[in-house]
Amino acid sequence: MPNAGRPWVPSFLSRGGASRLVLSCAVSDYDHVRDLMEGRVQAEGIELIPIRFAVEEIFFRFIKFREWEVSEVSFAKYVALRSQGDESLVALPVFPSRVFRHSSIYVRADGLVKRVEDLAGKRVGVPEWAQTAAIYSRGALRHQFGLDLNAINWVQAGVNQPGRGEKVELRLPEGLTLTRRPDSSLDAMLLNGELDAILTAHPTQSFEQGDPRIVRLFPDPQPIEEAFLDATGVFPIMHAVAIRREVIDRFPWVAGNLLTAFEAAKRNAVARAEEITASRIPFAWGQLAAARMAARFGGDPWPYCLEPNRTTLDTFCAWAHEQGVAHRRLQPEELFPPELLQRYRI
Repeated sequence: MPNAGRPWVPSFLSRGGASRLVLSCAVSDYDHVRDLMEGRVQAEGIELIPIRFAVEEIFFRFIKFREWEVSEVSFAKYVALRSQGDESLVALPVFPSRVFRHSSIYVRADGLVKRVEDLAGKRVGVPEWAQTAAIYSRGALRHQFGLDLNAINWVQAGVNQPGRGEKVELRLPEGLTLTRRPDSSLDAMLLNGELDAILTAHPTQSFEQGDPRIVRLFPDPQPIEEAFLDATGVFPIMHAVAIRREVIDRFPWVAGNLLTAFEAAKRNAVARAEEITASRIPFAWGQLAAARMAARFGGDPWPYCLEPNRTTLDTFCAWAHEQGVAHRRLQPEELFPPELLQRYRI
């Protein structure tokens, strides 16, 4: 079980005659959280101390050591801990990162893998079996393309650096082979032919530097990802936002107030993206693309909360259990505080 960190001692800041609970919050630099992190949106009764790192560092330090009170978390790690009875974290139905992951499958340009079915019998690397992106990729391979995951020889290693390991306990399915390689990296093993493919959210250094030897299995993934969306209704959730349990136990109102503030910040970001008078996104036709995505997803292109995401949450819980990341099959209602499962109406 992860280190619970030091006992939390609440502190308050008095401003304008009112006291606000001080909470440190680590979230990567997304436009849809920026207004909250920079203070243009305020969470009622809360003074946030913003902390910004790359997501890999945020996940490692929070999951291992609980160094701050509120944090972006790997959705897979959170589901895994919950399935093991660890309730030391409480997630908000706030999803900073959502990415379709067919684009995260990489192969050698001169290799034997040209199609999904070619993966059978091959050696395929993952940075962690419990990486959220890899769960979605493997789920698509299994359920969209009918590939038997047990027919693959799986290898776990760091993407660019040796020594990366799993952060949660696994219960791998019977018959599945997973070999750990702490001595090497996925990038090195794909380049030297020890691996035939890798599944990774973070592209390898070689791919990012334009090495022509490494290519995506799906060179144009969007049509395949849109077909996946149409067939399953799944818009993959990569990350959530979690709060240390002792904060919620002491101040249960924190969860709802933070959710409201995260939603307000997101609405501001969507409005900026859709503004046609001035270009808030540095891409041609960005505003039109934003409007199309809003229509594609039923009005809100980036929904928070349980009900708009029930299909995605339920599918992920099923795949995480099927792949041995979750120790039992969770239901979406088990992931979030009960007071956040319903909203007031006027």
